[in-house]
Amino acid sequence: MSALFSRFGSFARLRLRPFGLCRTTPPAAYLYTGPSKPIPRCSNPDLKKYKNLQKNFKRRLRASYSKFADLQDESLICGRDYVYSVGCEGIYRRDWRQKEAELLLDLEQCCPGGEDGGERGEWAVQRVRVSPSERHLAATMKSSHREQARCVVVKQADAATQKDLSKILFTLHNVFSFEWANDEVLFYTTQEGLRCSRVFRLDLNSPAAIPRPVFEDTQPDVFVEVALSRDGRILTINSSSKTDSEVWLINVTTPTLEPILVQRRLPGLMYHVEHWRDGLVILANTGPGQEYQVLKAPLSGPSLGSWVPVYTPCPEVTLKDMEVVGEHCVLTTREASGGLALTVVPLASPLGGFSLPLPLWACSCESRIPGPADPRHALQLLLSSPAHPQEHFSFQPMDRLLLSRPEREGTPPERGRGGEHVTKRLEVQSQDGTRVPVTLFHSVAAGCLQRAPLLLHVYGAYGRDLNMHFSPESRLLLDLGWVLAYCHIRGGGELGLSWHRQARMKGKRAGVEDLRACLLQLHARGISSPSRSAINASSAGAVPVGALCNTDPHLVRAVTLQAPFVDVLGTMMDGSRPLTVEEREEWGDPTADPQHRLAIASYCPLHNITPQCYPSMLLTAYSEDGRVSLDGVVQYAERVQQAVHTHFTALHGAECERAPRVVLNVQPGADHFGPNHFDLVLEESALQMAFLYTELGLDSPRRRS
Repeated sequence: MSALFSRFGSFARLRLRPFGLCRTTPPAAYLYTGPSKPIPRCSNPDLKKYKNLQKNFKRRLRASYSKFADLQDESLICGRDYVYSVGCEGIYRRDWRQKEAELLLDLEQCCPGGEDGGERGEWAVQRVRVSPSERHLAATMKSSHREQARCVVVKQADAATQKDLSKILFTLHNVFSFEWANDEVLFYTTQEGLRCSRVFRLDLNSPAAIPRPVFEDTQPDVFVEVALSRDGRILTINSSSKTDSEVWLINVTTPTLEPILVQRRLPGLMYHVEHWRDGLVILANTGPGQEYQVLKAPLSGPSLGSWVPVYTPCPEVTLKDMEVVGEHCVLTTREASGGLALTVVPLASPLGGFSLPLPLWACSCESRIPGPADPRHALQLLLSSPAHPQEHFSFQPMDRLLLSRPEREGTPPERGRGGEHVTKRLEVQSQDGTRVPVTLFHSVAAGCLQRAPLLLHVYGAYGRDLNMHFSPESRLLLDLGWVLAYCHIRGGGELGLSWHRQARMKGKRAGVEDLRACLLQLHARGISSPSRSAINASSAGAVPVGALCNTDPHLVRAVTLQAPFVDVLGTMMDGSRPLTVEEREEWGDPTADPQHRLAIASYCPLHNITPQCYPSMLLTAYSEDGRVSLDGVVQYAERVQQAVHTHFTALHGAECERAPRVVLNVQPGADHFGPNHFDLVLEESALQMAFLYTELGLDSPRRRS
């Protein structure tokens, strides 16, 4: 279900790189930077001390990306006539008889850049949709300096009869989501600032072919998206806030294509729909404890009164995603052990369901959106973990078969396996007795873990799971002997909606206590030590990290934060800032509720800085970030630097081996999601590694002979 849980990313202060159709695809494969365009460099003198080591890690990272490039190309769209892919110059296609792909859409042509083109920065292909009979194609491209994307609508031509493979019909600006209802009608949402509230319909058969509005939600705290059902028969308009949702249906088999309401918005009711036969399969938080369960409803009368429960998970199982595959509802679930599984419910006879565990190493499971030619009876899955590259599996629920795709010819077998690394799932006990899951990775040959450096990742906001996808950066650190820990603190969604609710608003401090417990108990179990430990977080994940640095700075030696949200109080007090009104559902409203103000003031990283020995910090901010205030990050860096200076001036450094470094790295020309250009991505990651090695006092890794 492509729209499931996407609401958490609509308003959320997230930093997930827009890596095209597959989040782990090396960005060099689909970026166009314009003719003779220089790559901007940061001239911060504080970064010079890391320069030599940064060059070392950049070489290693480039080699790591190259090593796994073959396994990461999952951007293919299989049509009936053509196979489509994203490449360095744009979108390519080839028919099933061709070996070589042809350039269908040139990025330079549709995104010229510069003043004449009205845009600047590097461009990335975000999303591609092909019409049912492949007559038309639509694709969004995003510039690095702004979040709003442009959508190009293309008419395809037959390569045998015409020289030009495509003709650009329309360029639509500020498009967020889009889907083809049929070969001639495209529905899409527009993004105004950081909000999406309107849906438009573009009819290519209309004489004027002017987009017309078909839906608008004026509530300030909602985000509107369009999605297509897996069978392609229903298009949904999903209008969601952080606490409730409303869905409208468009039956694409009817000529009118008019939206029909499923269930009007009710406080606290969140639901998502899929199509099956002449009815709907609904995932809604109507289960015990307001958790998700699966229900059915007739298409002729789909409102709440007609919803019939089909499957309700036991309390130890968390529903993560839902797909309707033929006659089966296939659910991705998190089991009591912490592992992932597929739970299959036959929709015609729900009592005949079964569960199939996924491989023990799998920490991330994504279902691929089917192309026009993909079989509808099988579900294509991408499984990965921070240590294990993506593997493509095909699941056939009717036959209860989970099949792994054979490795490509010529690919060394070791590239596709993570067997040289250990995956452990632990639990630690937080201050209030809550058991907090932790996923641990280390090399088989790591030896004594107490001497190994530890990098802990954390997020804990918006009910969103911590990112557990494969990355060449993580794999490189594991190969160099690091231990990686992923701490699934409250505020995230790993253990369901209640896990999120426990650390919302006045409960936010619970996530800080969870993070503290993770570090203390990992060290107590003989995994690394404070002097060899570091934390990495981005965006809203900086809140628990910053709060911990204020209360327990001795637990780690270094911290790296990207696009850090550190001024919670100031942001929530100012209703004129982007996202503030919407995000008060997550953080609280200090202007209306004194208790909310006290709660935020008690943990807000910026407002609790005190003279003491802080961990060394690398703060990476982006000049065009519209979600996190650059002023807040700069102010935070200055206050921490001043606090460290005051502390060492008074105590002459007696409590610390050496003074920590607080480094602010402001990257020009990038938005909240960071740079698009592959070279800049490598430089940023290499700088973080160089910073960690330097501040933890680790020996530089030797060059391989």
